Amino acid sequence: MTPPDAFVSAFFALPKGSFTGISGDRRYVVVRQQMAEGKSHKLVAHELGGTDYISMNLYQTRLSGALLRPCEMAACKVIAFVLDFEPDA
Repeated sequence: MTPPDAFVSAFFALPKGSFTGISGDRRYVVVRQQMAEGKSHKLVAHELGGTDYISMNLYQTRLSGALLRPCEMAACKVIAFVLDFEPDA
C-alpha cells in the first residue's frame, strides 16, 4: 500500500539502528535498518515488558514512490505506531 506522506516523514525522522521510546502508553525497543542503498527499510519494535510487536518493510520505488508492507499485521497498526512513536532523548 502507498502510505500517507505524514507516515513517510515520521518514519524517516526515526533514528537508524536500535533505540527505545514510547508509543501510546507503552515502551518499545525499536530497530530501524536501511538496506539496498536506501531503497529498502525495515522496522521491528518489541514492547518492553509486554507482548506487542510491530514489523514492517518500506520500499522506495521510482515509479510508485513509497510502498508499505506490514508483516502479518494491519497497515493501520503500523501507521498509528510510527505516527505516535517518540524516541527517548
